[in-house]
Amino acid sequence: MVLHPRHQFKPQRPAPRRSQKPGAGRLPWLASLTMAWSSLLMNRMRSGLTMLGIIIGIAAVIAMVTIGRGAQAETEGQLKALGSNLLYVRSGVASTGSPASQGSGSATTLTWDDARAVARYCSAVKRVAPVLGNRAQVVLGDRNSQTYLAGTTPDFVQVRDFLPLTGRFFNVIELDQGKRVAVIGQTVVKDLGLTASRALGQPLRIQGEAFTVIGTLEYKGANSFRDQDDQVLIPLTTMARRIVGVNALKGISLDHFVAEAQDPASMEAAQFQITNLLRLRHGIVPPQADDFTIRNQADLVSASNSVAHVFTALLGGSAAISLMVGGIGVMNIMLVAVTERTREIGLRRALGARSRDILQQFLWEAVLLSMIGGGLGIALGIGISRIINLSFGWSVAIPLDAILVSLGVSLGVGVFFGAYPAQKAARLEPIAALRHT
Repeated sequence: MVLHPRHQFKPQRPAPRRSQKPGAGRLPWLASLTMAWSSLLMNRMRSGLTMLGIIIGIAAVIAMVTIGRGAQAETEGQLKALGSNLLYVRSGVASTGSPASQGSGSATTLTWDDARAVARYCSAVKRVAPVLGNRAQVVLGDRNSQTYLAGTTPDFVQVRDFLPLTGRFFNVIELDQGKRVAVIGQTVVKDLGLTASRALGQPLRIQGEAFTVIGTLEYKGANSFRDQDDQVLIPLTTMARRIVGVNALKGISLDHFVAEAQDPASMEAAQFQITNLLRLRHGIVPPQADDFTIRNQADLVSASNSVAHVFTALLGGSAAISLMVGGIGVMNIMLVAVTERTREIGLRRALGARSRDILQQFLWEAVLLSMIGGGLGIALGIGISRIINLSFGWSVAIPLDAILVSLGVSLGVGVFFGAYPAQKAARLEPIAALRHT
């Protein structure tokens, strides 16, 4: 039998497959985020306690960095309050015949003539203020004060930036004549039961010698070295002749003198010139050791900043340890959540959810815990930093870099400590998960 052509069998072409859209058959990231948020809300207490470690850690980091930088700024300010562009030249190292050095300032190797030579011949030096100091008792009536007594010259005002608050500073004529006049600091004014205005003209007795107060110094405050207001200044000639009573063979001996450079760029040149001039005057030929020491104020500031940086790093590192503890807490809670929700995971896998969907949900939960905790920790850290500034009288800006690092650390903690629990949840077999009780 022959079939009509239209009844003959023709092979049918298979119907083309419909292309699946990307993401079909799995939850989008937004749905995973929503489910993660819902899971956190269902366990508010546990979520809050988990975030507490992150909150405390980040707040501690920001607060500790604020304290470290505040201390650094305060120390730098105190050093700058001593004067600008300064070089401190101290009487040198005493030699006692033993190999042990007595330290700088233990021998009176500097004289007033040395200081005047530096001011005259060192072109990089602007001014020089010689100082001969000693502890002394100042008496006014039935009141007394144990203070620092310093003999100096009128250049001390400009070099050390000590301006009179009331009255005046002694002049060159009073220096040359060795007048018994005194300018006193505010701590001494208070110890003697006076005020800045009432102190003028008061008779003082210093080491049995009668002095007249002609001025009071402006308030400078205490620093890490000493109380700058606890001092009495008198003419250098008066100090040498009437108080100390001992002069060097070649003139008036000094404890130290302070040299002010022409500008910050001249500091190294000034130190070089002073070193060479004093070596020449003292007959020092290498390899002989110098009988004086020079301390550069810029070096002091640099050394102080280095110490402050280490201090800040130690504080920040100590506080960062609590962040690691908080991250371990996040991992612990997420592992507990995986165990508790094993049947839920199995049910979702049986309904078509893929491993990546489970991974996304649990990873989002860890990230949300860390980021929310990080945001609250930053807010708490800023609040603590402002309280610190108010308490210590600092004006340190909130450390923006610490805030940005804290945000990055919060995200990193969520991803790092949430990855393992999320992978553990994603690898659960659906049948084994459904059988879990």
